[in-house]
Amino acid sequence: MIPAELRIGSVAIAPNVVLAPMSGITDSAYRSLIKEVNPGAVGLVVTELLSVEALTRHNLKTREMMRYRPHERPLSIQLFGADPVRMADAARMAQDFGADLIDVNCGCPAPKVTKKGGGAELMRRTPVLAAILQGLRRALTIPFTVKIRAGWDESSRNAVAVARLAEGEGAQAVAVHGRTRTQLYTGEPDWDLVAEVKRAVRVPVIGSGDILTPADALRRLATSGVDGVMIGRATLSHPWIFREIDALRRGLPVPEVTPAERFAAVDGLIARLEAELPPGAALGRSRGLACRMVRHLRGGAALRAALTQAPSTAAMRQLLAAAGALVYETAA
Repeated sequence: MIPAELRIGSVAIAPNVVLAPMSGITDSAYRSLIKEVNPGAVGLVVTELLSVEALTRHNLKTREMMRYRPHERPLSIQLFGADPVRMADAARMAQDFGADLIDVNCGCPAPKVTKKGGGAELMRRTPVLAAILQGLRRALTIPFTVKIRAGWDESSRNAVAVARLAEGEGAQAVAVHGRTRTQLYTGEPDWDLVAEVKRAVRVPVIGSGDILTPADALRRLATSGVDGVMIGRATLSHPWIFREIDALRRGLPVPEVTPAERFAAVDGLIARLEAELPPGAALGRSRGLACRMVRHLRGGAALRAALTQAPSTAAMRQLLAAAGALVYETAA
């Protein structure tokens, strides 16, 4: 039987489908969108990765990245860094801010993260990772987890060993992306290795990598034995994937996403970004997200081209309103 929920320490994750952390994407505005268009179908959301160096140096922008709305919970705040003391201090700050879980990023492949010893580099510096997790065990009263990759490269596919280390140092769940750091997001994720990690530890394992459709999610749950799945990039063009997984799991018809829903979702997301970010930052983030989300619409290519040239978020919303009106008129 395919599991429908999981528990990380005292935190219930139901359903067992998780919004993955994505840098520059999964802020409160985006997480709120995901929760609202998938009511009851998202078990956990994770923040974009936060630097422990910036957080413990009281960087206001990084602190604001911890913001959340009550309906987003349960919420995991993901941290990255390589200093055990700063990691513990940052984790305490996140716990005090209201996080339900703390996640240690051991999988980010970005050079700006790995060159400073964080992200996937921690899979090559396991003594440092052990010290980080020992510090978290002493510092926190809420559960902490780790997110890892298959390994650094093909010659060091050590996900099983790292997962065992994490479990031994007190991590209460492990998320595994089935690619190595050198693969980035190319090639095929190794779900056989993800399944091997699941068999090697007793704590819950959440699998990740190329879950692009509802059928992919249920197939990976069934064949790998993982306790849950994590979805990231597929949500960018189709945020409704979680409700579709829920429908497929229940044997119900998969609900259609209408053009009206899509336009409303994009407009609502831009409105949230306008409220939360400075104008320039809101415009940049809105362009990237809106262009992905209108990709499936008739005339989407022309609309994307116009959106990328819009001088403001207000202009973007006007373009979306006009395109939406044209779709309704054509349908009528």
